[in-house]
Amino acid sequence: MAGPLLRSLWSNTTRRSFSSQSSPSKFGYSLSSLRSFSAATASSAAAGAPSSSLDPNRLRNVAVIAHVDHGKTTLMDRLLRQCGADIPHERAMDSINLERERGITISSKVTSIFWKENELNMVDTPGHADFGGEVERVVGMVEGAILVVDAGEGPLAQTKFVLAKALKYGLRPILLLNKVDRPSVTEERCDEVESLVFDLFANLGATEEQLDFPVLYASAKEGWASSTYTKDPPVDAKNMADLLDAVVRHVQPPKANLDEPFLMLVSMMEKDFYLGRILTGRVTSGVVRVGDRVNGLRKTDSGSEKIEEAKVVKLMKKKGTTIVSIDAAGAGDIICMAGLAAPSIGHTVASAEVTTALPTVELDPPTISMTFGVNDSPLAGRDGTHLTGGRIGDRLMAEAETNLAINVIPGLSESYEVQGRGELQLGILIENMRREGFELSVSPPKVMYKTDKGQRLEPIEEVTIEINEEHVGLVMEALSHRRAEVIDMGPVPGNDGRTRLSLTCPSRGLVGYRCVFSSDTRGTGFMHRAFLTYEKYRGPLGNVRKGVLVSMGFGTITAHSLMSLEARGILFVSPGLDSYDGMIIGEHSRDTDLDVNPVRAKELTNIRSAGKDENVKLSPPRLMTLEEAIGYVASDELIEVTPKTIRLRKRCLDVNKRKSLSKRAKE
Repeated sequence: MAGPLLRSLWSNTTRRSFSSQSSPSKFGYSLSSLRSFSAATASSAAAGAPSSSLDPNRLRNVAVIAHVDHGKTTLMDRLLRQCGADIPHERAMDSINLERERGITISSKVTSIFWKENELNMVDTPGHADFGGEVERVVGMVEGAILVVDAGEGPLAQTKFVLAKALKYGLRPILLLNKVDRPSVTEERCDEVESLVFDLFANLGATEEQLDFPVLYASAKEGWASSTYTKDPPVDAKNMADLLDAVVRHVQPPKANLDEPFLMLVSMMEKDFYLGRILTGRVTSGVVRVGDRVNGLRKTDSGSEKIEEAKVVKLMKKKGTTIVSIDAAGAGDIICMAGLAAPSIGHTVASAEVTTALPTVELDPPTISMTFGVNDSPLAGRDGTHLTGGRIGDRLMAEAETNLAINVIPGLSESYEVQGRGELQLGILIENMRREGFELSVSPPKVMYKTDKGQRLEPIEEVTIEINEEHVGLVMEALSHRRAEVIDMGPVPGNDGRTRLSLTCPSRGLVGYRCVFSSDTRGTGFMHRAFLTYEKYRGPLGNVRKGVLVSMGFGTITAHSLMSLEARGILFVSPGLDSYDGMIIGEHSRDTDLDVNPVRAKELTNIRSAGKDENVKLSPPRLMTLEEAIGYVASDELIEVTPKTIRLRKRCLDVNKRKSLSKRAKE
């Protein structure tokens, strides 16, 4: 039975609307709500937590894992609503602005729901390969997983990645075939997908217990799950009860001892202006109460090292879409803690008598790197407020502290090498920085190679592509230039005229390809990729980009000059924008770079003419997004990022120096 404290907290907090909170954090709640809510819960928390609230047998820790766009976050909405939480809008767990704008999950979030006297700690994880580090660091907190697979698409590249991580930690996933309400999904198709998932389990080395996984069918969009195949369940069964019952039945409660000393491994971290560091993690053993003295520990080469001794100021739990204060937490539970200033992700918080830190989570290595530096263009300082290398370095170090999948290495002349998993992950970081007022110059991504026994190895990615039949030849030709190798090719079940390709391709070959792919397939193709392994270097890439039009004039771009440049290629700028020497204003129609003057004005004469500047009609320019720019720039180019503008430029702005450098390179 749930204790009266938890029941009272739940009944009070589920009525609070998420929409009334301001500035939600990446964990899905507003930390400012802690201060407004603490007074309301202080009297009930002061009574002390009853023993039943610390019973590990009532807990179930579950992660929701899946490929991108297979319905994880929508499923979380339905589970929260099923258990009484107030969901003010769709995708309530996606609390970061960029998550809502782009429709993807970027960071993992934890919440808890109550179901039949059990408390379920649910972890929503990203599905994109670039954010795989978010999956790796939280999957160790749970005992079970809900593997969501699109019943139409079947298991894809990222499904394999997240499933491999879950099986590695000994989890027994529950298979949920989502989107079965679609017209193209039949019972035969569901059986086929189930067989594919079983083969995937077997190929990843699953044990006999893990291979005996339960299968459920669901439509997260319509809000129901069923233990048997159906497209339209009865009205009284259109809910998530079957899935929640399966979680309680199949997921084991945490094996934890309340009598041992308190231990917790930090898996997430958030910074708050009033409370300092908010550390989130799973309590491995023991009980922690507000006011307890604890130590912060970290692993070193020689053993364990104490980095801080402090007092627990506040304990919190996410319930539904609201954060609430609690007085105590026991082993097996996932909680938030405030009061320590030094520990971060991967460190251990423990009782004062404990001196040994818990083992840290092993993350896959980063595969690409980019160099962040000070913006030194002639237009620097016009838009941003954070311009210096010191401010850029502090921001990058703070990011690396909360995101273990990113490494920051200081370089020369106030530059920093940032290592990550992919273009999207680093693009999200750059976008956040420019919204915070930073100006910086960014180099093109470089692949991180390895050397094994004198042999050069490079990261290889697994790519799944689904396209119309008429685009197969174009896509295959483009990928052949990028050193891709086809593994499998066949029709898409239930979609006539569609072809699915499975390939392996070097990471360097896929940099910038997504934009080309969308253009080649007229926006009708789907491409998913995930890191596979390191393999032998496949050789240089073919010709994957043409030359560029480079400005050799400083001033305001005129329509008169652009009119004569349109025939030279595709323009990236429009009249009225500022230009400087070395700025890239377009793509040349040939493979070589061309220096042009986009600021040339029309000579004034005393002869009347109808061809005035205001009558010039230009084609719309190709406006580069940040992700497109990251994939487009060459090794001798940079991206100039400001809060208002994204410009492409040559690393060396002076045209004469560029020519001498190119001659030296040829020699």
